[in-house]
Amino acid sequence: MYQEPSTVTRAKQNVNTGFTSPRDLEVRNDIGTLMTSRIIEATSRESHKKHKSKKRKHEQGGSSLAGDNDGDLRGGWCAVATIEEVSGSVAVQMGDSPMYIQALDNGLFTVGAPHDEGDGPSPEEILTAIPVGAGKIALKSGYGKYLGVEKSEKIVGRADAIGPMEQWEPVFQEGKTALLAANDCFVGLDDEDNVVAHAKTAGPGEMVTIRTNAIKDSDKPKEVPEEEQGKVKDIEINYVKKFQKFQDKKMRLNDEDVSYLKRAKKEGDLHETMLDRRAKMKADRYCK
Repeated sequence: MYQEPSTVTRAKQNVNTGFTSPRDLEVRNDIGTLMTSRIIEATSRESHKKHKSKKRKHEQGGSSLAGDNDGDLRGGWCAVATIEEVSGSVAVQMGDSPMYIQALDNGLFTVGAPHDEGDGPSPEEILTAIPVGAGKIALKSGYGKYLGVEKSEKIVGRADAIGPMEQWEPVFQEGKTALLAANDCFVGLDDEDNVVAHAKTAGPGEMVTIRTNAIKDSDKPKEVPEEEQGKVKDIEINYVKKFQKFQDKKMRLNDEDVSYLKRAKKEGDLHETMLDRRAKMKADRYCK
């Protein structure tokens, strides 16, 4: 029994023959419109995902490098977490953005402009922290004046010496930091971006980050002992001289291939390997 081809089938056939009826053309247009709509929808979803990804990275740290070392994003200025680290050159960051307390030539302080990723504070934003005991510090500006708090609650840098009003107490709690002034108020900003100390409690507006460019002990390059300087053969000779008994005043070295020493140095087993080599010589007071 003959069956009339469906509209879609006729459309496909007509594409091959080069002929298209008005109805088939309408069907093909509908199919094309549907495909275009799906492509636009997929593109929109992909764009939305990218936007959400960028937003998530910004919320996590304002940068795609949020997982990297915090100090690398601030020009090598790392956040401190204890009072013992607050010494020497420091910068006080206000809030989460890279904006620092900035000294003005009139003795007042404001907040500087935001810095680009990878940049450290400007010279006028760098202070000198001096421990004064009891968990407190003094802060000196680049103009050589000590920071204090006035009765108006404004922070000024006009003192030539450290007095009671020029002492500050960094408060570290639950991974956050605030700076307590001598008037028992926390440092923040007023409506004109002047640095003031007028909050009795530390809220989001009083959160700061104290940064230093001092190298931490854990980041300092480890000193190489004198005995371990030079090539692996020289290192072995140095330790043989240090530990071997010279009964006949002759130094005895293991004549096996030193490639074992090179591999042991890479793997962190250099000392154990050298001890085994000296033990084979039966001439080390620590190898019997």
